Amino acid sequence: MRILIMGAGKMGSFFLDLLSFDHETAVYEKDPKRMRFTYNCQRFTSMDEVRAFQPELVINAVTVKYTIPAFEEVMPYLPPNCILSDISSVKTGLKAFYEQAGHPYVSTHPMFGPTFANLNQLNEENAIIISEGDYMGRIFFKDLYQRLGLHIYEYTFEEHDKTVAYSLSIPFVSTFVFAAVMKHQDAPGTTFKRHMRIAKGVLNEDDYLLQEILFNPYTHDQVSQIRVELKELLNIIDNKDAEGMKKYLTKIRQNMGEDL
Repeated sequence: MRILIMGAGKMGSFFLDLLSFDHETAVYEKDPKRMRFTYNCQRFTSMDEVRAFQPELVINAVTVKYTIPAFEEVMPYLPPNCILSDISSVKTGLKAFYEQAGHPYVSTHPMFGPTFANLNQLNEENAIIISEGDYMGRIFFKDLYQRLGLHIYEYTFEEHDKTVAYSLSIPFVSTFVFAAVMKHQDAPGTTFKRHMRIAKGVLNEDDYLLQEILFNPYTHDQVSQIRVELKELLNIIDNKDAEGMKKYLTKIRQNMGEDL
C-alpha cells in the first residue's frame, strides 16, 4: 500500500519506521530539517509530490491544532478513494469533518506517546479504534496494532471523548495542581522525584493539546470529582480523624483494585 504520513514529529516518525518495510511510504513535512532522520521513505515538501505519489492511505500525525487544516490542504491532491486517517488524542470536530470530506476515513488513538512510553515495547499499552468509518481502514489499523501487542478497544467518537475525559484529564489536572503548589526541594524524596518527572513530561506537551483535553465537554464532571475528594480529605486532615483516614485509604485501595 502507498501510505503518506503527514508530519515528521515523534509519532509521525514512529509510524514511518513501523510501516516503511512493508509498504511504500512517504512523509510530507513543511520543515525539511525535521526529515533529516527519516529513512526508507520518500520525503515531500510540496503538494505536487503528493499528487504524483497517489497515496492510498494518509495518516495525519501533525500537531492536534492543525489536524483538520492539514487535511484540508492535502485533500485536493489525493485520489478519490484515498483513506483519510488521524491518530489524534483529541477528536473534537473530526466526526463532522469526515462526514463531509467525501473520502473514506478511519480514526484511531494510540493511547501512548513518546513522552512516557517505550515505543519498542508496547505490550502494556492501549489503542482505540473508532467504530465509525471505513471497514478496511479499521482492519488495517487493527492488524497493525495487534502486531505491536497493543490492547485494542473500539469506541464511537462520543465514547472516545468520554474515555479521554477520564483517562487524560484527571492525571493532567492532578499534575497541574502538583506543579502549581510545588516548591524547590534540595533533598527531594523518591515519590516527589517521580511526580516531578511526570509533571515535566506532561508540561512538555503542546499547549493546545492540553487545552483541548481540558475543554472536552466531559472533562468538567471528572475534575469536579477531584474537588469533592479533596474536600473530604481536607476535612479528615483538619479533624485528625484517624478512623476516617483508615476508611478513606481502604476506599481508594479498593478503587485501585488489581493495579495495586
